[in-house]
Amino acid sequence: MTPVRRRSVGGSADAIRHVRLWDEHAQRIYRYCFRRTADRELAEDLTSVVFLEAWRRRRTVELAAEAELPWLYGIAANVVRNQWRRQRRYRAALARLPRPRDEGDLAQEAVDHLADQEQARRLVKMLRVLPKVEQDVLTLCVWEGLSAKEVAVALGVPEGTVRTRLHRARTRLRVPDEVNDCTPVPGVPRVEGERS
Repeated sequence: MTPVRRRSVGGSADAIRHVRLWDEHAQRIYRYCFRRTADRELAEDLTSVVFLEAWRRRRTVELAAEAELPWLYGIAANVVRNQWRRQRRYRAALARLPRPRDEGDLAQEAVDHLADQEQARRLVKMLRVLPKVEQDVLTLCVWEGLSAKEVAVALGVPEGTVRTRLHRARTRLRVPDEVNDCTPVPGVPRVEGERS
């Protein structure tokens, strides 16, 4: 803490008295604040607040020289207590906030997202070979999870028509493997009640 006396100070008697208070007692008030907070930067800030408060009270308090330091210690004690209260309220406010959810590995999420997007593109491309009515049925049954009855209501067709269109769509999307057995395309699960 640099003494203010070394700087050029012109002004009122109040300003001169305050500079003298700073020069004589700032180090002791700083040490008190540091011992109460164990934080050098915070102690410097609190010391500044103590002397700001002393400046604000300069016209209401008239002290003898021997009472100045105890008076400053009293202000410092209140300033430190107020700081503790602020910190306690701040921690309590933080505790009331919802905990952040685990975001996971963003890089892996991006890779998964791209892979899902690519798979969706392939499936949409495969769906384009189907007639539009079969695309609608397959999309609503398989991807949206509607029952054949719900799809029938949505499309305004009989339930049997939905089941037939779904069966035809699945049959068209099957690819023969080495044993000449037809297997469904991955990602297109069977729906309950579908004909084989």
